Amino acid sequence: MDNFLHKMTDRVTTRKGMWLTLSVWLLAAILLSVFAPNPKDYQVPTINSLPEDQQSVLAENKVDEYFEDDDGLLALLVFESDENVNQERLSSIVELIRDENIEGFKGIIPLDQLPSQATEEFLSDDGTTAFIPMTYQASLETDEIKVANQQVYDIVEQESDLSLAITGPAGIAVDSLDLFSRADLVLIFSTVGIILVLLVVIYRSPLLALIPLLAAGFVYQVVNPLLGILGKSGADLSTQTISIMSILLFAAVIDYSLFVFSRYREELKEHASKFDAMKRAMRQTGMPVFFSGGTVLAAMLVLFFAQSGDYRNFAPTFATAMAVIMVASITLVPALFTLFGRRAFWPKIPKVGQDKLKSNSFWSKVGGVVVKRPIGSVALVAIFLFISALNMFNLEYEFNTLHSFPEDMPSRAGYEVLESNFDSGQLAPTTVLYEGDEALTEEEQKTLIEELEQQPLVHQVRLDGMAENGEVLNLSLTYSENPYNTVTIDALEKTIDQSGEILSNAGLEGELFFAGETARIVDDRQVNNREVILIVTLETILIFGMLVVLTRSVKMPIYMMGTILVSFFAALGLGMFLTDLFFDIDTISNRVPLYAFVFLVALGIDYNIMLVSRFQEERKKHPVKKAVELAVANTGGVISSAGLILAATFAVLMTQPIQLLFVFGFIVAVGILMDTFIIRGILLPGLIVWFERD
Repeated sequence: MDNFLHKMTDRVTTRKGMWLTLSVWLLAAILLSVFAPNPKDYQVPTINSLPEDQQSVLAENKVDEYFEDDDGLLALLVFESDENVNQERLSSIVELIRDENIEGFKGIIPLDQLPSQATEEFLSDDGTTAFIPMTYQASLETDEIKVANQQVYDIVEQESDLSLAITGPAGIAVDSLDLFSRADLVLIFSTVGIILVLLVVIYRSPLLALIPLLAAGFVYQVVNPLLGILGKSGADLSTQTISIMSILLFAAVIDYSLFVFSRYREELKEHASKFDAMKRAMRQTGMPVFFSGGTVLAAMLVLFFAQSGDYRNFAPTFATAMAVIMVASITLVPALFTLFGRRAFWPKIPKVGQDKLKSNSFWSKVGGVVVKRPIGSVALVAIFLFISALNMFNLEYEFNTLHSFPEDMPSRAGYEVLESNFDSGQLAPTTVLYEGDEALTEEEQKTLIEELEQQPLVHQVRLDGMAENGEVLNLSLTYSENPYNTVTIDALEKTIDQSGEILSNAGLEGELFFAGETARIVDDRQVNNREVILIVTLETILIFGMLVVLTRSVKMPIYMMGTILVSFFAALGLGMFLTDLFFDIDTISNRVPLYAFVFLVALGIDYNIMLVSRFQEERKKHPVKKAVELAVANTGGVISSAGLILAATFAVLMTQPIQLLFVFGFIVAVGILMDTFIIRGILLPGLIVWFERD
């Protein structure tokens, strides 16, 4: 691998190779932009996260099979008024909606045909709030649902003074699409802006700020069309995945650009030729930079083993981006810096004969302190990390997607109106499907319902329909607690586990299936727990193996992976403590820990690779302590700069109106700063001095 990379970078850093490399990248960007499909044409707001063999998915399929008329996409129309929302006003709206030619409309509760007693369940006790369930055809695309919803809004606005908010799956789908569509440009411009400002402030050189961004722009123009090709070939492109991919792309390209130009600046102080200087720089940094990208790529490829659609959807998108970034890091980036040569560093142009390292720099002093007091340095950092990690035991998960939406989004506003004016258990009833070989008598039906009503937190069970001549029952089960609360999820999980016992107590032979929002969350939680163990284990083993190959050592990868894993737990604990303290967010999505692990480990290990690679280079000429001191001093500036920029780049996700992305971005930013200044600067060097011998 060394020889292959050296041959490639040696060729790229010649005059002819530089122009050839830049021409190939420019041509690729132009051709792909012109002829490849746009990934936006294949983006979807949500991904089916559960595998097809999960209990709730099987239950939903059976409900669709036996009760075909019930199949459809639910939209809950939530009405509010300062006065009473009477049946007559609602009935006229229902009639208008039914008579309007709304594409994809399937049905709506016929309030105008129901007796007044039957309509009471749709009105709040004070009469100022009402809701009406309506269904669209399940085949409708999100854009079509948005048009249909707007037609309903227009009818209500024109024909009444009622305020309307559409929630339920149809409302959530439309709001998800709106949130991400309006966030895309904000995300890109915010990312570019923060990177540009930080590069100018840190390096005080306009070209040093623009060249990495130019490289990132080239890479983006190549990756984006490639994702369009992926989408056209059948891959699902989640809007959330594309948003995070954009952050990863800019962050990684800038990171690797900083590593390259930092070493290039050193070599320009020894070599008069800009081509010789870059050749020498890439011979030292090419392998670590390429391997750093390889660890991120490996982390993304591991996600192919996930069963959850949310995680697995990351794999092809992020792997494609990282493969292009890896190639760019050893071709495009050195070619661009070679093109500009010493002018890239204006006004502080490096000259032959200048000192490579300032002995009084901040990181020189840090390296000196760690080398002199390794045990004390390690102990101090270990205490801080241990205390931070303890907060992991206080983690609480939020399973209601709507709570991650902005408060003014119609789907969340409508949901919260329902939550405050109706029994919370009615917000998302659980469908219980009984499937047997014989028709049940009325007495047997009653016994089954009674058994289900005796289960934890169950408020009411009612029969909604029968099929197959009474052999299949469709039951609606409501809880006394909110269907998204952890206690309710735990209660349903226990009921599902005891379904055989429930049927036995009822004297029935058959099978129970549970469908609905709470049932899906039960399965999702179980799948997610398995995924965390699987992905963490596979990623740790794979990256550890790659580090063994890179360092040609077993002990060094143990230090490197051990410090990163400890850093992750500390970042998760500290990150959640700070989000609660500063942003009043005390719960997180159960996706955040694994998202954070994948990115913190894959990106954080980059800095350990750069430090250890420099240590091994210096170790050939110096004893352990001196090699560590020089490694910290030489890599400290560029790694701290890269870490600040990387943390700020992920912090851009905090501008997004989705709480999951906000918390994820914040925790990753905290973790990267810890890796940059504490792990790479103190803990890892201290461990090397403590345990390595001359």
